[in-house]
Amino acid sequence: MDLNLLKELCSIHAPSGNEEKMTHFILDYVQKHKSGWKKEPQIHFGDDFQNCIVLVFGAPVTAVFAHIDSIGFTIRYNRELVKIGGPHLESGTKLRGWDQKGLAECEVVIDDQNNIRYKSDRDIERGTDLSYAPIWKEDSEYVQCSYMDNRLGVWVALQLCETMEHGAIVFSCWEEHGGGSVPYLIKFLCEQHALKNALICDITWITEGVIPGKGVVISMRDTGIPRRKFLNKIIEVAGKSGIPFQLEVEGSGGSDGTEIQKQPYPVDWCFIGAAEQNVHTPKEKVHKKDIEYMLGMYRYLTEPGRL
Repeated sequence: MDLNLLKELCSIHAPSGNEEKMTHFILDYVQKHKSGWKKEPQIHFGDDFQNCIVLVFGAPVTAVFAHIDSIGFTIRYNRELVKIGGPHLESGTKLRGWDQKGLAECEVVIDDQNNIRYKSDRDIERGTDLSYAPIWKEDSEYVQCSYMDNRLGVWVALQLCETMEHGAIVFSCWEEHGGGSVPYLIKFLCEQHALKNALICDITWITEGVIPGKGVVISMRDTGIPRRKFLNKIIEVAGKSGIPFQLEVEGSGGSDGTEIQKQPYPVDWCFIGAAEQNVHTPKEKVHKKDIEYMLGMYRYLTEPGRL
């Protein structure tokens, strides 16, 4: 399994609200590779989509949502760091970003009052956003780097483009910091196409009930609750695939699926993704078998007529 593209995706700076670098990377990737895909998509992007991208293949009934943003930090005053999303960190964590002076690198310092600041050889301009400096590690069983959540979901979505005949691939934004792009994306897909359901291509966490290497996770609920009829259908179809999967039940956490459920359109949804260790840290770690199972399950579920 070639993970060079995933490694490159994990290195791209794209915290919530500043996803432009990832947007440009994906658009460039699509332009370079679309001629070799089974079917070339309609590509929707630009001012009406902000930093998001929608690829439409044929007549889509199912859309795969993969958010392209990450957690991070914003420079405040007196070297204070304000969280973007929900990062977990410790003193010494290396961060990077760009301001008017160029590359800005620093380390996190947490004092006795749990104030979060940075240490650097220069002041970084206020308002600059920072992300974890990427450190890629790989062995025979695992891959580890910052932002597996959700660069792994983006990687899976790009692989799906190779064989997709009917469906939509949606690269959304702001998911880590409260969302905001899903309402207009769902509106577009429902009013311009006959969208009926969505698969949330994202990363969840290892728990006492979810074990590394034992299968892709199908989430039965988190803070959002998918419609049970659709969930049962997903589980039934997944069971026929022969691909290992695990069922997850959580009372916290959320995704683009939670936002989809709040929109005034009858779109069913289900979260399906690999589970990681060290969530929202620079050391997010995923079992390679679960990556294979995740990609295999998405290819199976998005085949014409499955859903």
